[in-house]
Amino acid sequence: MRLLTIILLSLLMQQCSFSQSSKKISTAMDTTKNSNPVYSRTDKKEVNLTEEQWKKLLPEDVYHIARQKGTERPWTSKYEFSKEVGTYYCAACGNALFKSDTKFESGCGWPSFYEPISKQSIIYEVDNSFGMERKEVMCGRCKSHLGHVFDDGPPPTGLRYCINGVVLDFEKAKNAEKKYKQQNAGEKGSE
Repeated sequence: MRLLTIILLSLLMQQCSFSQSSKKISTAMDTTKNSNPVYSRTDKKEVNLTEEQWKKLLPEDVYHIARQKGTERPWTSKYEFSKEVGTYYCAACGNALFKSDTKFESGCGWPSFYEPISKQSIIYEVDNSFGMERKEVMCGRCKSHLGHVFDDGPPPTGLRYCINGVVLDFEKAKNAEKKYKQQNAGEKGSE
């Protein structure tokens, strides 16, 4: 019995270390997204690229999480304790995922939300990895891995979308409003 306990504990420790890369990965993102032609906050068309194409487009840390279904270390995301008002987007393709007013502090170590921005923004898949049954959450536009959803969240949904911060981009509400006004001012001037 003791041997079985030791074996199980060593397997659990190995699984935890597997998802926690010890390699220092840059968190500097290209916030302009100029090098990523599929990144768009307005285009809703599905993105279908090969893994080789994704690898060329995405920073190493984003590629690891989004395309290889990795996990960032808990409590390391710049968004974990953020209280800023705005919208969270997929860092791989720019798809709108969550509004900040659905974000809450779950204590799990990753940014948590109780509801996606729309039903189309997120897709789900059963994940039986590591001997657990979980529901994987992926971007509805590019199918990048975002995290998992659990049924222990707050009202009104009772859901907790536990999301890797590395695969999120954020835009403050005031910035988005300013851009919208600038775009509409240009359109009104041309009428």
